[in-house]
Amino acid sequence: MLSSGLTTVKNLPLKKRLCFLLKLVSFVSSVLIFCEFLIYYVVIFQCRWPEVNGGVHVGEKETSDSVLKAIILADTHLLGEIKGHWFDKLRREWQMERSFQTALWLLQPDIVFILGDIFDEGKWSSPQAWADDVRRFRKMFKYPVSTELVVIVGNHDIGFHYEMTTYKVNRFEKVFNLTSGKLITRKGINFVLVNSVAMEGDGCAVCRTSEAKLVALSHKLNCSQQKPHHSNKRCSDVEKLPASQPILLQHYPLYRKSDAECSGEDSAPPEEKNTPFKEKYDVLSQEASQKLLWWFHPRLILSGHTHSACEVLHAGKIPEISVPSFSWRNRNNPSFIMGSITPTDFSLQKCFLPYESRVFTIYCAAGALLVILILAHVQLLTPPFYFAQRLISKHKAV
Repeated sequence: MLSSGLTTVKNLPLKKRLCFLLKLVSFVSSVLIFCEFLIYYVVIFQCRWPEVNGGVHVGEKETSDSVLKAIILADTHLLGEIKGHWFDKLRREWQMERSFQTALWLLQPDIVFILGDIFDEGKWSSPQAWADDVRRFRKMFKYPVSTELVVIVGNHDIGFHYEMTTYKVNRFEKVFNLTSGKLITRKGINFVLVNSVAMEGDGCAVCRTSEAKLVALSHKLNCSQQKPHHSNKRCSDVEKLPASQPILLQHYPLYRKSDAECSGEDSAPPEEKNTPFKEKYDVLSQEASQKLLWWFHPRLILSGHTHSACEVLHAGKIPEISVPSFSWRNRNNPSFIMGSITPTDFSLQKCFLPYESRVFTIYCAAGALLVILILAHVQLLTPPFYFAQRLISKHKAV
């Protein structure tokens, strides 16, 4: 039967064969363009910036502050030369690049925060490998002049505490213009960037430097939030910042026992939720967590590291949002956070990226359809069709 099908194809006019080949190429190209390009626009186009009250009260007078539109993502884990297979790197980097560039084009944020673990092998990469990873990152996460990119350090960027060195920290800070314990203020909103790997509390050189900067920032912020008539000699010579309560941005979450209380489709899998977290490894220690809460009294904490979503309240009033991984290598349904923020209020909304399982399903369905079309074209499916027709004809005759 196969030989007869091939003979039939050979007997077809050249024009019909070329027409069929053109249809196949068009079909395959359409599937590829949709799955590798258009699907990101289709999915991210459905995301909307959350609404937030922009009005703030100053005495009895109300003014309207512009809203800061921020995108927050975490744990991109760009694969390195040691553990990264070339096809895995190609696939994951293309997915993240298309998602990021599509989000920038459609949503036009003012600022983007990446909450650590930019790289997967920064903790042990050689200078040459590090330079290559940085080059690929800059290509994937390029951004227009209208958008600012702020990167926070993670344990895979400089190593866990026992692997962290001044050289690795300086290397990261030089590339991303970041210092361990930095405050940035945009549109009257204070963001504190924390090197959570340096919150070990053992007095190491990097830890001492980082904590000293955080204490100094805490003093500035606390002095800035005091009422004008309040007299405090310790604040007389301190540079005043906007009185807005700060937002903490860090890689490690603050201490919690586990993800048992976390919910949502992108939370940890059920079999992992009750696994106890290890202090200074999965989460910050209780002591370090309490220090950050005491120092800054934040109105919001944003963290990564766990690769899964979670929302918890600290001290019964301070929300912390754990942002899931942005890489399909870590989860089937990556996402990022869209935040509309003012000096006194904020509103957050999650934006999911295309499910990789759905993309795979589309490819499988398209492949099956392609095989059927080819078999039908070479008339290998003709006998079954004729058989069905004969059965129908006999049934009508009866």
